[in-house]
Amino acid sequence: MQRIIVLTNLMINYNMKFLLQCPCSEGKANILLLLAIVAGIWLLAGWIKRVLKKKGDTLMNKIAKIAIVIVLIVAVIIVIVIKRHQSGEDISLATDAVSLGQAAPVGLPAEYKPENLVGKGLPALIDIGAGTCIPCKLMAPILEELEKGLQGKAIVQFIDLNKYPGAAKEYRISVMPTQIFYDVSGKELFRHEGFYSREDILAKWKELGVDLSEQQSKLPVFERLATAQNDNRPKENICYMCDGDIKQKILVKVQTDKGPVRLCSPHCYFIMYSCLTEDKNDFEKKVSVTDWTTGQPVAATEAVYLYSLDSQTGRPTIKAFANKASAEAERATSGGSITGWQILQEKELAHRCGFCDRAVYPEDAALVKADGLHTWGCCSHCAMGVAARTGKDIEVHEKDRLTGEKIIVKTFNGSIASLEPVTAVAWFGQRQKPDGTWASAGCFHQGFFVSAENLKKWVEQNPYKTGRLISINQALTDKMKLSPQQIQKACKIGECVPK
Repeated sequence: MQRIIVLTNLMINYNMKFLLQCPCSEGKANILLLLAIVAGIWLLAGWIKRVLKKKGDTLMNKIAKIAIVIVLIVAVIIVIVIKRHQSGEDISLATDAVSLGQAAPVGLPAEYKPENLVGKGLPALIDIGAGTCIPCKLMAPILEELEKGLQGKAIVQFIDLNKYPGAAKEYRISVMPTQIFYDVSGKELFRHEGFYSREDILAKWKELGVDLSEQQSKLPVFERLATAQNDNRPKENICYMCDGDIKQKILVKVQTDKGPVRLCSPHCYFIMYSCLTEDKNDFEKKVSVTDWTTGQPVAATEAVYLYSLDSQTGRPTIKAFANKASAEAERATSGGSITGWQILQEKELAHRCGFCDRAVYPEDAALVKADGLHTWGCCSHCAMGVAARTGKDIEVHEKDRLTGEKIIVKTFNGSIASLEPVTAVAWFGQRQKPDGTWASAGCFHQGFFVSAENLKKWVEQNPYKTGRLISINQALTDKMKLSPQQIQKACKIGECVPK
């Protein structure tokens, strides 16, 4: 019993500092709140005493009742803490940071007071935070970009609570960061607590009747809704999955009741296999591969495979043979490892997209970091979808499809927190359906680019591509809008049949 009471006191003491920090007290204890907590503890202690003295219950029952109440109290405290920290950090963190460092000025310098920042004939955005809080750090590049882009059109000001703790009282804030929107006359229009993306800030201004999006937007309008040239390739020479050209020496064929499905490589076969929702029992019996030496079809499960890595990219290459002797002869000249169907399948299905679960080669995919774990995005857009599927903040490392240059995207609470380079854009590959509507062209037809110029060059080099340029924020937003049911169905193929 004593252990339970001691544990409760420890939990209360641990959270006491959090509870006693008043939003406008600059770190001083709120006497009324202190009295309320003391009264609560006194009432709890009295109740526990009465329970222990009550006759008729066993000691175990009494302890169980007390433990349940204490657990509920602790749970309430934890929920309060979590709620306060979901969108930002408690203001006490800023005052603590100041108390641990050098002495900060008392109050707030005149130039940072509301009457001297707002009401100057321009709309104003004041962000109050601290350099030590994570959401505030994520806000820093956004505020810097807005300040430059809105120069002469709006006031954007950051106030650091580490330097000026008096701002908490002056602006009446309890969570950092807090963004306060003012109109041209200095009237407060809206305030938001926690991280706020650039796009959300501009959207809120527009909602408040101040449209700054046109001045801020540097995103060019670019689309191609018809192929640059007719695709006159014979259907049998076009891969079912990636729409690439089929080389006969690595052709894979799946025989179905409605005709053969042709794929450009064993890898494209395994991508398709990983997407299928139909019954896949004995599916491999329908599959044939092409003997690298003779060009003749061989049952996939009976073939021997030479598995090697491209010396430049590290990407796997797979050659099929009717017998081991032929595979050994090829290995003598080109190197690699000889394996059978089962091991090949295990290797090909080992890496999966963290959004749609497609088989991927890491060399082709976007690296996605989510909550300390690494996964992959089979395409740039599916990489963004990992945030929607997991509900986690993510960091995406993708390559420009034209030049291979690195693009890094970080998200926070379902919005873009940072983008490197800031000029990066996305291509949303689309196809027109028979009914005239447009739909995604599939994962093989999406991409990120470090600039709109690179995107346009890539589109010019790919005459069959159709779609449009969108912002990377839009690519994320589209995924975040998906329901759990839509996410489960993403990129799936119901049945393997010819197109």
